[in-house]
Formats: sequence, C-alpha cells, structure tokens
Amino acid sequence: MRAEDALNRTQEIAQKILAPSAGENDKKALFPAQTVRALGDAGLLGVGCPPEQGGLGSSPRLFFDVTAALAEADASMAMVYTMHVCGTLCLAAARRGANVRSELEAIARGEHLTTLAFSERGSRSHFWAPVSRAERVGSGVRLTATKSWVTSANNATSLVVSALAPDAKTPTDSSLYLVPRTARGVRVAAPWDGLGLRANDSSPIELEGCEIPDEKRLTDDGAGFKAMLEVVLPFFNLGSAAVALGLCRAATSATVTHLRTAQFEHMGTSIGEALPNLRALLANMQIEADGLAARMEDVIRHLESPNERTMLRVLESKAAAGEAAIRVTSDAMRACGGAAFSRHTSIERFFRDAHAGAVMAPTVEVLREFIGKALLGIPLF
Repeated sequence: MRAEDALNRTQEIAQKILAPSAGENDKKALFPAQTVRALGDAGLLGVGCPPEQGGLGSSPRLFFDVTAALAEADASMAMVYTMHVCGTLCLAAARRGANVRSELEAIARGEHLTTLAFSERGSRSHFWAPVSRAERVGSGVRLTATKSWVTSANNATSLVVSALAPDAKTPTDSSLYLVPRTARGVRVAAPWDGLGLRANDSSPIELEGCEIPDEKRLTDDGAGFKAMLEVVLPFFNLGSAAVALGLCRAATSATVTHLRTAQFEHMGTSIGEALPNLRALLANMQIEADGLAARMEDVIRHLESPNERTMLRVLESKAAAGEAAIRVTSDAMRACGGAAFSRHTSIERFFRDAHAGAVMAPTVEVLREFIGKALLGIPLF
C-alpha cells in the first residue's frame, strides 16, 4: 500500500467511523472497537510489521501521519494505535530464537491488536525500571506483576510485558515478553474511568504466576531496557507528538467553526468578526499548530537519517508537543467560552485529552531532566 493511499484510507475511517462515535465513546468510556476493526480490514494495523510478514514496514512518516489523522477525530484511538505499533515493533525486533511469526502475520491481516505493559506502581513514571522479576522455571519463566495504565487492557490480543530478568543486578536489567491477554494468570484489575483519553481502555493488569515459554521472550535476558530506548521510545514519543498535533488541529478547526457561527444577533455579526481578542487567540493557536508540525518534520527526518542529535530531537518532541497541545486547547476553551465549558463543542474533550497525554510517561518533567543531562554530557541513567 502506498503511503498516500494509507493516509487517505485513515482519513476516511476517521471521518466516517471514528469522529461520529468519539463523543459518545468519551462520555461512556467505550473502546473504539469498530474503528480498530476498520483499520485492521484496511491493513493499517500492519504499520510496524515487516513487509515479509505482510505488513507495511516501520516508516516513521507513515506512522506519524496516520496517528495524527486519527487524533484529529479521537485522541484515545490514536493512543491505542500508538501502543499497538510500538508493541508490533518489539515483535518485529525480537531476538533470534523468539517465535512470533504467527502473531506478526495476524497483525498484518488486521486480526491482532497488541499493546505495551511496562509501567508499574512501584516505579511509576520510570517505566524503564520494572520492580517485578521473572522467575526461571524450566525453559521459560514465571511472572507475577501488577502493570498500571495498560492501554487496550480489555481489548488487546497480546501484551508486550517488561520485567527484571531472573538474574538482574540493576533496575535496568530487564527483559521483554509476549503474553496473550487471555493467558492463565492475566487479569484486568480495575475498570478505566479517567479524566482524559477516556476511550483508550487504560486499566491496570495483574499477572499472577503467569508462565511464559522461552520462545515468547522477545529480548535477550537483560536487554529489555535497550529495546525500550532504541525500539519503543522513538516511536512512542513520535506517536505522542502526533496525538498532540492532531489535538491542536482539531481544537483550532472547532474554534474557527464557533467563531464563524456564534452570533451577536443585535449587531448582525459573528463573534469572530466582532471581537479582535478572540481572533488573536485563534492566531496563536494556528501559530502553535504550524510550529509543532514543522518541529515534527525535523524529528521525522532525524529518524529517517539518524545522527548524533537524533535522540535529543526525540526527547524534545514529546515535551514540546504536550505543552503545545495544552496551550492550544486552553486557548480554545477561552475563545469559545461558555459553549466549550458547557460541552456544546468537542473542545473540552480535546482539552482533557491534551492534559492526559502530557502526563503519560515519560512526563514533560522527566524529559526535561533527560534533555538537560544530554546537553551537559551526563549519563541519562
């Protein structure tokens, strides 16, 4: 499938299936299952999956464009997609000896949704440092862990799970494993009822004595941290930034519509025509959105042709994008006033989703610490 065709198909699905249901999904915290099926039928779940398994490959630009298009309709679905593609990349990069061919082929056919299960209550936003430890049993491991905020918790086919390797000596000596969501010992621990990103089915998952065969160990023992930084983090930050850009564009478009249509009837004019302060807010929103789009073009170029500055650009991208989305959606709330606060528009949903995305690990504060260390030549870990 050509990138242009993939993006056109995404936009069609977003407009015809996702957008009409986004408000109700947000209100009732309903998972966007119909959109996931449509993306699967279109082959778009195959982004991140190698072409030799029938997938669309791991183009950063295609992933970014598809995710941003989904986010304009519903940021929750875009986060589901981001987690799926990051999980798929872990399968695609699996160590020699891992047996994940059937899962990759099912992903390419649109029959398998995967996700990441990294974060734990004990290490909180330091997702790269699990406190759970795998126990070696026979040729595999047994794992007991509580994973927090697992996107698609009730709907994923599989989980890419992190844990300290059996012989780990430091908090970063982890391994990654592929676990079916329906495996014995896997349980969704609580329902999801968050303030933002309410339709992404993000719930804690408990693994109780879950036995994982060695063929489903995705990394060498102790190499999970390396995979998190080199495989997951670039695409996760890229996807998070795409979600933020989609929210900026959606909020700006909704604000344009409101300023054009809301009327001062006694003056015979729209509020956009009458109030220059609202036009100034709108202008700032557009400047922010275009600036973020330009920044992400630079990040994509770095990922396509990496150099010594690429990781710095990756770290900057999520921090800058998250804060831009908060500024733009906040300006939209101000510009649209009571119509936004009374939920007559979708702007308050965009506002909540922007704040939720900004606190997803790695948080803005953690990223700033990484960036500062990188500039000073201090080891990040």
